[in-house]
Amino acid sequence: MGHGGMDHGDMDHGDMDMGDKCSMNMLFTWSSKNLCIVFSQWHVKGTVSLILSLLAIVALTAGYEWVRNVSRKYDQSLNVRLQAFSSAPATSSSPEGESSTLLTAGKEARLALERRGVIIKAAFYALQIFYSFFIMLLFMTYNGWVMLAVAVGAFVGYILFGQSSSSTKTMACH
Repeated sequence: MGHGGMDHGDMDHGDMDMGDKCSMNMLFTWSSKNLCIVFSQWHVKGTVSLILSLLAIVALTAGYEWVRNVSRKYDQSLNVRLQAFSSAPATSSSPEGESSTLLTAGKEARLALERRGVIIKAAFYALQIFYSFFIMLLFMTYNGWVMLAVAVGAFVGYILFGQSSSSTKTMACH
């Protein structure tokens, strides 16, 4: 049954304001009209909000490099502490019982440090994965301004925090 000839002009649809909806682009665009970034609450409504959003994206993306840097530093620190256990000299001047007790305590402390280190490194890894996918979602707005802000943030983040690592190291979505 076709509805082409029916008049719907007298139907009450409420006060639907369609002017402030988020636009969803699946093709590259430079338009910021009705641009929503990741969340409907992050709605760009003008030039000022666009500039503030782009600055926030630069900071967020640079922050990803900071998290990677903190993770690398923690890994290095953990390795130094674990090496200290390996290079600690065994005491030969103490009685036999004391020496084995100290060695057992040292092994237990090393195991506890290793376990805690694995948990903390896994947390850093999970944070990096979450962060990188969030950056991917930013990029998937298909908005040229947002894409440039992600690239600028990666550039700034690398200059500030990533110089100690290889620039060809994993890109993890950005």
